Amino acid sequence: MSAQPDHAPVTPYAPAPGAPAELLARLRADRRAAQWVPAFEQEWAAALEESRRTCSLAGLYEVVRDWQGRLAHAPEVDAFVASGYDDSEFTDMAELRGRRR
Repeated sequence: MSAQPDHAPVTPYAPAPGAPAELLARLRADRRAAQWVPAFEQEWAAALEESRRTCSLAGLYEVVRDWQGRLAHAPEVDAFVASGYDDSEFTDMAELRGRRR
């Protein structure tokens, strides 16, 4: 018999140390840079302040993960918008993310 757990704990997402800088460079190169860069910088600053207050990197990791997702899925969103599909009955992604927690 072993004292080890029979399952591996879920490892929290931790971006590479240079991920925020690389992400910001990619955002600046995107056609949406005028809107996205200030929004990212605002979210990053808020998460950085929270991190200083709580001594937790979770908020910073979440900002990086969210913006990596936005950037990765931008082509699909563009294709959807260009297709003319009706998106009036959309689901708020922030609401969905809140359900997972």
